[in-house]
Parts: sequence; C-alpha cells; structure tokens
Amino acid sequence: MYSKKEALFIKKEFWVAFASVYPRKWLLYDTKIKDFSFKFYIDNKKAQVQLDIEPKDEELRKIYFEKIESLKTILLEEYLSEVIFERNFYLENGKVISRIWVEKLDVSLNNKNTWGEIFKFFNEKMDLFERFYFEYEDYIKDLEINT
Repeated sequence: MYSKKEALFIKKEFWVAFASVYPRKWLLYDTKIKDFSFKFYIDNKKAQVQLDIEPKDEELRKIYFEKIESLKTILLEEYLSEVIFERNFYLENGKVISRIWVEKLDVSLNNKNTWGEIFKFFNEKMDLFERFYFEYEDYIKDLEINT
C-alpha cells in the first residue's frame, strides 16, 4: 500500500513517461461539444480509453449517445471491435453519464512492468477513437439530424 504522496508520485511519473513515449496532443476535451470528452483511465486492475457523454440535460445526453450508438456497427467493424456501450453509467459520486469505452485488464498503474503495454494500448485505442470521431464529427455535432 502506498501513501497518498507516493501514489501521487507514481501517477505523475506514469503520465510523464506516457507523454515522453507518445508526445502528441490528444483530442480529449477539445471535441467542441460541451460535456462530451475522451479520457484515459488507469487504476491497479485495468486501463481504459473512454468517451464520456455527460451533459446535465438528460435529453441532450440521450441524443448524443444515440448518435454514437447509431454508428455502432461502423465503430465495431472499422475501429474498435471490443468497444462497450453503456447508456446509463453510474459514477462513484452517483452521477449518471453515458460512457463508451475499451479496456485492457490485468495491468496496473503500480506495476511499472505493465506500463509499456498500457502506453501502447492507450496510443492505439485513443488514436482509433479519435479517427472515428473526426470521420463522423459533423453528424455527431449536428443536433438537427436525428438518429
């Protein structure tokens, strides 16, 4: 078990190492859609690349999720064959969001021996997620086009 200070140091070391191996600017929060963002996630059991859809307006969250869901076959067949869709994903704080993600199990932030594997996973999967988004960005952003 690590102290908070040690855990924070390991986390910082991880992200600095990732940025040095894959020095590029990721899309992440810069989707130009409020509360619609790509995220990297790592803990001591898994790594995930996520698309979180979290507008406060429930109807807006539903519309954006359904737009991505309408592209599910394309996303699965051409980009991320193992993608998971969850319309109502409950965060630890009780907030409900929609999440679409891919994950790699049996890796750990605290095990430096798995970092290379995680870095490669993050780079490959986020790149594919971004390519998908850029290809269908106009459709996703256009709220006049129904799913």
